[in-house]
Amino acid sequence: MHGWGANAQDLASVTPLLNLSDYEFLFPNAPFPHPHTSEGKAWYDFQANDGLAESRQLLTDWLTSLESRTGIPLDRTILSGFSQGGAMTLDVGLNLPLAGLVCLSGYLHTVSEEATNRSFPPVLIVHGRQDSIVPLSAAVKARDTLSSLGVAVQYQEFDMGHEVTPAVLNVMRSFVLQVMSSTSPKVL
Repeated sequence: MHGWGANAQDLASVTPLLNLSDYEFLFPNAPFPHPHTSEGKAWYDFQANDGLAESRQLLTDWLTSLESRTGIPLDRTILSGFSQGGAMTLDVGLNLPLAGLVCLSGYLHTVSEEATNRSFPPVLIVHGRQDSIVPLSAAVKARDTLSSLGVAVQYQEFDMGHEVTPAVLNVMRSFVLQVMSSTSPKVL
């Protein structure tokens, strides 16, 4: 899932670099127009979290409809996102029986009290030490909060800014291959 101000096509260009040809990649657009660019989208308004509940529901509905459309169950699906899309990945993905979650340069919304006695998908968090958009402290907080809930978290920092580099894609590929044990079709 794309970040604030981007759109569904923003991350599509990196999929060949993941070298996961047996996988199907789907790229949803956020539902709200970006306030500063005509082609950009937003999952919600940062200042008031306006639209967060609506995006959460739309994304949950979309994910739960995937099995009937693709034939691939949620437990064979990995949800991933960059920046605001990474925050949505954690927000929605922690509440669904997904195979795994990948949060690139993202952050964690508040986790509800009900989250303490559930099982969670494994999570990969990757962040840049020089990220000037989402501070590194947000990734550290997400890692620590999720770990305290019993989530299996893999965490990796890189000397980079708010971006996706080939090294990040290598870590992501390794995580996907680790999480998925069979060779049946999968959705990312």
